Amino acid sequence: MRHFALILSCLAVAPPALANDGFGGLTATGLTFSQTDKVAMESEDLFISLERIKVDYVFRNLTDQDVTGEVIFPLPPISLGYMWNTDFNLPDDLTRPDVVNFTVTVDGKPVSPQIDRVAVLAGEWWNVQPGAAEYDTPGQDVTDLLERYGIPVTLDLDAVDAALRGLTKAQRAEVQAAGLAEFGEEGDAPTEILPNWSIVIRYHWTQTFPAGQALAVSHGYDNRPPGGLFGWTHPPEADYERETARRYCIDEATSKALVKVLAFKDESGETYSMGQAHYIAYVLRTANSWAGPIKRFRLTLDKGAPGNVISLCADGVKKTGPTTFVVEKTDYSPAADLHVLIAAPFPPPK
Repeated sequence: MRHFALILSCLAVAPPALANDGFGGLTATGLTFSQTDKVAMESEDLFISLERIKVDYVFRNLTDQDVTGEVIFPLPPISLGYMWNTDFNLPDDLTRPDVVNFTVTVDGKPVSPQIDRVAVLAGEWWNVQPGAAEYDTPGQDVTDLLERYGIPVTLDLDAVDAALRGLTKAQRAEVQAAGLAEFGEEGDAPTEILPNWSIVIRYHWTQTFPAGQALAVSHGYDNRPPGGLFGWTHPPEADYERETARRYCIDEATSKALVKVLAFKDESGETYSMGQAHYIAYVLRTANSWAGPIKRFRLTLDKGAPGNVISLCADGVKKTGPTTFVVEKTDYSPAADLHVLIAAPFPPPK
């Protein structure tokens, strides 16, 4: 029996409407580097769709000497406890090391990054931190402790379940005392099990930035945001609607568009504004680890279908196609992270 007797009344990954009918997902981010005044980001061309995120950078070494360091692409902590009880937007095969199909090229040549997995205790598993906080304070590293008990550092819940059930009664008591897991037991046998740790996956490689030269770096990965059922009224009435309107800067025109686009008639003939939504978060502030502002920044958003509705807090958003929108900035130092709502009507019945 995998499921622990914990049922949440709302989903804490994002502030969606009707959130108990949702699924969890990942915050996205760019490449990080140790804080430096030697390498600047000349340009960043960021593309975000529901399926994929791609980023093209041009970095420049501002000095007359080569600069070498570790470039890192981290995923936020993925809570096993959350996955134990709730759907999560990850691939079916969780045994593979690369869960987001991460790719990177440097000056057009492919690079094979190393992939590290670290287990952390990130606090109560339903108390998900917003935005960059997930990266700044991922939690207490317990990788060595798991390995001591023979528990694999994996997202494969079956493998974790088998390892926890294979512990002796004394070991289970030690694991529970350390805060790693909770057990329900009958006699000497564990019944219900809930792991409390999260897995942080980091892609990284050693990069040399040649003295005084520009270097083009591109990377891409599958977008795995949270989402679920989404209902709306105009004007927003419920607390979650007002919070969603604030977080995604839903103005009056967008609010009316949501009601119209999501109009849904149930079997009794009553009409609701109901559909599906994804909540995309992208940590822009990692760009501030490089020297100075981003000289040229371009964000392209693809909402997926012409009938979908998109909303975000940004100035200068220009529509460039049936589904695409662009934001461009110069000398840009991100002061806040990006939060994008994409709402879609239910597909018509077949």
